[in-house]
Amino acid sequence: MNQTELEAATFRRLIKHLDDHKQVQNIDLMILANFCRNCLSKWYMAAAQEQGETLDYEKAREIIYGMPYSEWKEKYQSPATEEQRQAMAKKQ
Repeated sequence: MNQTELEAATFRRLIKHLDDHKQVQNIDLMILANFCRNCLSKWYMAAAQEQGETLDYEKAREIIYGMPYSEWKEKYQSPATEEQRQAMAKKQ
């Protein structure tokens, strides 16, 4: 395998790991790691554009989330707790 194939495999594993742990909310990722699934979607979209591909944000999110974002949000996103909101406020 070359480096690109290894990086792609690693990325797919990260996406699967996040999918397997839907209980980890985006706000938790932002608080702890300063990125979330939406960030990955934006990076994916930007990478596509750098390669001359057209990919809109919603399609990029569907790739990262494994389903339309609106569906994922309805099924898995919990309201932010006061503790989470305070932690995010400290970061900003």
